[in-house]
Amino acid sequence: MMSTNGAQLVRRILGNRWPRRFLLIVLVVVGVVGAVQIASLLRCSNGNCARPRVSSEASGAAQVTVTPGPNARDVDPLAHVMVKADTGKLTDVRMVNEAGKPVEGVMTPDNSVWKPAVPLGYGRTYTLTLTSRGPNGVASTQVSTFSTLLPSNQTKVSLTTTSEAALHEGGIYGVGTVVVAHFDEQIADRAAAERQLNVTTNPAVQGSWFWVDSQNAHWRPEHYYAPGTTVTAEAKIYGISLGNGLFGQEDSRVSFRIGDAHVSIADDATKVVSVFDNGALVRTMPTSMGMGGTETIGSQTISLWTPPGIYTVLDKGNPVVMDSSTFGLPKNSRLGYRETINYATKISTDGIYLHQLDATM
Repeated sequence: MMSTNGAQLVRRILGNRWPRRFLLIVLVVVGVVGAVQIASLLRCSNGNCARPRVSSEASGAAQVTVTPGPNARDVDPLAHVMVKADTGKLTDVRMVNEAGKPVEGVMTPDNSVWKPAVPLGYGRTYTLTLTSRGPNGVASTQVSTFSTLLPSNQTKVSLTTTSEAALHEGGIYGVGTVVVAHFDEQIADRAAAERQLNVTTNPAVQGSWFWVDSQNAHWRPEHYYAPGTTVTAEAKIYGISLGNGLFGQEDSRVSFRIGDAHVSIADDATKVVSVFDNGALVRTMPTSMGMGGTETIGSQTISLWTPPGIYTVLDKGNPVVMDSSTFGLPKNSRLGYRETINYATKISTDGIYLHQLDATM
């Protein structure tokens, strides 16, 4: 439109005295000027004119990217937090939480990338203050803030044996030791939790996890450990969603060593218990292997058989009071009992013991 109006204006001023080809040249120039005037008018509204954007490259300042972006909320505390100079270099990066406590970070040798060196907390607000210098030496400062998510519930993991006793750092344990990951809350997403559980050994030992219930996962070796094996158990659950709004509260880790091999084999066919120390037979003892059979109390049927399998020692006592009512068989019933037994070794959580029994009883 401006090109046409400009042509009319030139015709009125010049008439037909100039050659037509010169007139076309003037028209082109006027058209360009008119376009510039339109662009200038479009930037103004009600007397307020916006200034054209000037890129950091044009101004000489560094181009810096901050992740997560400014004012981001509900950020995963394990999320990728980074300050990166796409051009220029970072001269300083400081990160603090809402209480002003500094967060330790690490800078790459070329001063192009900064990252926090420690995990972030739940429900925190962090402020990043960064200074940079552009390729042309122009210094600039930028401030960015974000906040992390606050879970509705959290859970901790205790790494224990099947006796519920804590595995101790540097401790010495038996060749059949089972690692138990005990969660203090019900776990809805067991698959997500199990992905964060890990057992490593030296030398390597095959094993697997098994969930006894929604709070306890057991890692059992396929075969006995070799004496001297080192075992490290880890639960890396911090920041991990475990279902129904539950997140891991903190990581757990323990390393221990396997001691001498003390293995006893109870043979129900021969009714003999053979005791081995590091593979050498050191003792044999006769055994009764329990009463056998079943007993029905009301609507419950109780098995009196000793199930075959591999057991680990949970506890021992001298003496131990054995009360049949603890597993549903009342003392005053036909087969009920309450006896004080000497030298009793507990090998299951449901009342199975390897214990002394006098022949006169």
